[in-house]
Amino acid sequence: MTRPTIKRCLRYAILTIALSLPACGPSAPVRPNLPPSESDLVLLKSIALCDRAPDFQKNHPDAPQTGRAWGSGQEILIPATRSPSHGDESYFFDEDGLLVGAVFTFAEGQDLESYSVLRHTLSLLKPSLEFYLNVSQLATKANMDSSAIFETGDEKSTTQYLVTGSREHPILLQASFTIDPYVRLFSPYRREFLDRLRNPSGGKTGAVIESQGSEDKEPFASLQQFARGQAAQLGYCGDKRYDVAGDAYRKSIASGFTNKVWLAEAHHKLGLVWEAQGHLDKAKAEMLQSLAIRPNIPEVLNNLGTVHAKLGEKAAALGLFEKAVTLRPNYAVARYNLAEAYEPSNPKRALAEYETFLALVEGIPEEEARAAHARDRIKILRPDPKR
Repeated sequence: MTRPTIKRCLRYAILTIALSLPACGPSAPVRPNLPPSESDLVLLKSIALCDRAPDFQKNHPDAPQTGRAWGSGQEILIPATRSPSHGDESYFFDEDGLLVGAVFTFAEGQDLESYSVLRHTLSLLKPSLEFYLNVSQLATKANMDSSAIFETGDEKSTTQYLVTGSREHPILLQASFTIDPYVRLFSPYRREFLDRLRNPSGGKTGAVIESQGSEDKEPFASLQQFARGQAAQLGYCGDKRYDVAGDAYRKSIASGFTNKVWLAEAHHKLGLVWEAQGHLDKAKAEMLQSLAIRPNIPEVLNNLGTVHAKLGEKAAALGLFEKAVTLRPNYAVARYNLAEAYEPSNPKRALAEYETFLALVEGIPEEEARAAHARDRIKILRPDPKR
């Protein structure tokens, strides 16, 4: 099974639907160095992602005791008139009662002139998206002002800010916080969140731009359950919960992905869950189903090879590792697995694969354990020149 490299792999997978990237799991990956999410507004201080609903209610006694449906979970909204941030605060809980994201909306705009910490954070970031936006209640009364989304976070969470105005005088419109598997569902550029600015409750309707804002082409239920599966499988809220992950991936498949990339990866991830639970025949069946939908994916081939190896099917495993590195010659983990598979029958080839693996992972701390084992095997396999 593959192990983490860097966090951008998972995030790229989620944002672009290039989801066949198990090399970024199954442990929560590490984010490359990014500016901090520091804020002197009452934003990050008011929430703790992964809180359970009863704990949230205890810490927010003014919050409604029940929320409205958010797919299989719920959204609890604290209006600006009752919130400490003076913005509309929406908190989103999955069906297990875990807080997975929050969106703060400032329909009139929050002037950041007095908030030097957040302004400094924003100054260190480049916009991830820029566009024009009409906000009907914006205090500056600007018409179709230029807006930008800035993104940062830590190793498990993503923070996004939707800002208008100039770099010298920024005005905050929205901020979202989420654990990374859900980042796709909490972009401020989602149409549902832009509509909260364009048409706030009780406010006059702003100019409608029908094409503005992203919308999902896949069923929301499938995307939500896939994110739930990722969060549970990778242990974003504590221990890895393979029973929850398996339930979520099965539900994501049943909800009806229409894109074969999503569907294939859901079967693949479910296979990884079965493997982690020791159900190797079920794991093999799911990974074969993934390859039937979307053939020749190196990560799936490698992980299926690992399952075959655990089942004692050595020839099948070796063939799959060979195919994985043929399709992606710089696939380090598959090189390592291929070396182990070759070692009993072809030590010379195993030696070459271990050496290639070490060259590929040089300077990658997450691979040090495997690298140390590879170096030990090389010492044993390399011919002694004195003989």
